Amino acid sequence: MIDVNELRKSVTFEIDGNLYKVLEYNHHKGGRGNATIRIKARNMITGSNIEKTFNSGERVQDVRLEYHNAQYLYNDGQFYYFMDNETFEQYPLQAKILSDSINYLVENMEVKITFYNSQAIDIELPNTVDVEVTWSEMAIKGDTATGQTKKVTISTGASVYTPYFVETGDKIRVDTRTGEYVTRVS
Repeated sequence: MIDVNELRKSVTFEIDGNLYKVLEYNHHKGGRGNATIRIKARNMITGSNIEKTFNSGERVQDVRLEYHNAQYLYNDGQFYYFMDNETFEQYPLQAKILSDSINYLVENMEVKITFYNSQAIDIELPNTVDVEVTWSEMAIKGDTATGQTKKVTISTGASVYTPYFVETGDKIRVDTRTGEYVTRVS
């Protein structure tokens, strides 16, 4: 058991027989009484999100997770397939479980798969990924000096805000944790 004060972003815990991963954490201490801890968490099995409030001092069940390095292979529309780098076993994961991670999956990308009771339940992406810009608005002369951004579409189908000088066909580096443009890659 762990105290709810130890819950932080990415911490996994069990409550009411369900496994959750903390997405957002907020500690609120009012003028009187105990502090409250508000979290937004994702159910690791169904992919649904919940918001829950705990009083300071409450406890939740800690869980033991295993991690394996793997390589992203492909998706068939319903499942995303990963191959363990050591055993060469393939693990299919549903899109609803992966949530926003699918926006940055590139074939042959190295990821870390999270297992609970021998079942693959989540992946951890590298901090950045290099992707190609497949669509971009045309920049007007003079716009590049203002520091404004525009929305572009990358090869995975996701949208990213970039500076005006980024064009279709450029390779860019995107932060997978925030979804933000980092730099243009040559």
